[in-house]
Amino acid sequence: MNPARAIALKLAAVTLFVAMSALIKVSAAEVPPGQAVFFRSFFAIPVIVIWLAARGDLAAGLRTRDPLGHLGRGVIGVMAMGLMFTALGLLPLPEVTAIGYATPLLIVIFAALFLGERVRMFRLAAVGLGLVGVLIVLWPRLSALDGGETGRQEAIGALIMLGGATCAALAQVMVRKLVQRERTEAIVFWFSIIASVLSLLTMPFGWTWPSPAVAVMLVLAGLIGGVAQVCLTLSYRHAEAAVVAPFDYASLLLALVVGYAVFDEVPTPAMLAGAGLVIAAGILIIWRERQLGLERGRARQGTTPQG
Repeated sequence: MNPARAIALKLAAVTLFVAMSALIKVSAAEVPPGQAVFFRSFFAIPVIVIWLAARGDLAAGLRTRDPLGHLGRGVIGVMAMGLMFTALGLLPLPEVTAIGYATPLLIVIFAALFLGERVRMFRLAAVGLGLVGVLIVLWPRLSALDGGETGRQEAIGALIMLGGATCAALAQVMVRKLVQRERTEAIVFWFSIIASVLSLLTMPFGWTWPSPAVAVMLVLAGLIGGVAQVCLTLSYRHAEAAVVAPFDYASLLLALVVGYAVFDEVPTPAMLAGAGLVIAAGILIIWRERQLGLERGRARQGTTPQG
């Protein structure tokens, strides 16, 4: 266990994912979301293969015992990615990031519904607080539905991003089931393969030949996304999830900086207030999970025979 290394890897992953989102946002005016999903997924594959080969895990990482589980997760994951990439073309980067924080809140709900996980009142209250924050972020956009074409596009973008966060939560719940039978490396690799193949099905819906500059950005987005995924996976090898997970929320600060410096996006008070509530709720859930983990650990030690 090396918490300092874990935190450094997590911050690197968060930074790279924000950079990837910025590249996708720049390209959104020229290429459709399905095409962006292909570049993001396909060009991540070489990074993942090199990583697995360097670890000596290539054969084990490519082996799977649950191909249908990977396929189901891939379908939902591609939907999540496509919706998020669509939202990046319609909304400011910080707002997309803030609405995306609904994902861990929805995971709590879906884990209870589909995995039978027990959710106590504390976590339900935290989820409720977070969803209020999401509503605060969404409300100005939804209230602009009758505010002309720009208002309608932004409202649609907010709803699309909420749909993306919902699909991302469902995908993560499916991953929780997959990890019971599959290695993490296999889950990462096969998602990139399946996402690349599924995204090709969107070719009839308007793929374009990107300009050289945009093509380079899309390839970079895939490579950066692959490196970010590796950093994210490694970060959880060096520390408990409760130590690493809160650093997800550094992405909002980075998104604010990138949004202002690159896209001239100024955050609204409602977005900042709502994001603050969502972040507070997420940290409360992480803290509670850690407390429950410590309690379970003490209970196991108390029942271990002495001698």
